[in-house]
Amino acid sequence: MELTREAIATVYERIRPHLRRTPMVHVDGVDFGLQTGAISFKLELLQHAGSFKARGALANLLLRPIPKAGVVAASGGNHGLAVAFAAKKVQTPATIFVPSVAAATKCERIREFGAKLVVAGDRYADALAASREFASEAGALEIHAFDQPETLLGQGSLALEVEEDAPLDTLLVAVGGGGLIGGVAAWFAGRVRLVAVEPRAAPTLFRALEAGRPVDAEAGGIAADSLAPRRVGDLMFPLAQRYVERTVLVADESIRDAQRALWRAMRIATEPGGAAAMAALLSGAYRPRPEERVGVVLCGGNTDAVSY
Repeated sequence: MELTREAIATVYERIRPHLRRTPMVHVDGVDFGLQTGAISFKLELLQHAGSFKARGALANLLLRPIPKAGVVAASGGNHGLAVAFAAKKVQTPATIFVPSVAAATKCERIREFGAKLVVAGDRYADALAASREFASEAGALEIHAFDQPETLLGQGSLALEVEEDAPLDTLLVAVGGGGLIGGVAAWFAGRVRLVAVEPRAAPTLFRALEAGRPVDAEAGGIAADSLAPRRVGDLMFPLAQRYVERTVLVADESIRDAQRALWRAMRIATEPGGAAAMAALLSGAYRPRPEERVGVVLCGGNTDAVSY
């Protein structure tokens, strides 16, 4: 399945009845102490299961044949939640493997959706290895968090909605394994400036672009449960090389500052990964021109409480 605008539009029609059309909200940069015009926020944290991951999960379960053994996924939390949600929608069994760093609130919600939860290892790579062993033994369908065509096509539907709702010059997108920015890049194909934002403690795409191929990177920091898979996917990497203008890195404290600022200015509660893209603006890691039309994807809101 090719990663094209046409394919994304086709997949969107298939998954749209099961999605929330998350809103774009336009806020004056002055509200955040920024000397810029309006910032357009894509509030994808309001999506089913609390993140953009529902798009890719639904694409997989609605487009691929599902065996009697059901589906299996490895996740830092959000992808597992999305797969559990989608599996409940289509009434198939789901087994979700998570690392020990997965947030308790995400694990609890995975179980609430009716999936079986298994903790395996300390990092996403450990959970992925365990999930693949399970898939081989049980015959379950593996739903990869970011390196599967259907996943990228589903995530790309977010960019379709953004383009319909707000003309932009630049879109800031947080990156972990790269499924979201890969899908977004496939949709925009250079028509919007894409800025990838990563934690300094988990610079997966930054390291890959330096090396010219996906390579292992550090996998830590406060967003480790959503933005630290060790390396980006092979499928998204050519898209990033071609269409991502730059990758900027943000410190953990800058991410925490962005969470606080979003709560103060908009009463929006995000998880760390969900606030990472905004951290690039607030920290100055990305400085837009005065008249630049900037969009920010707030990609996840699975957090326990507002305690920042």
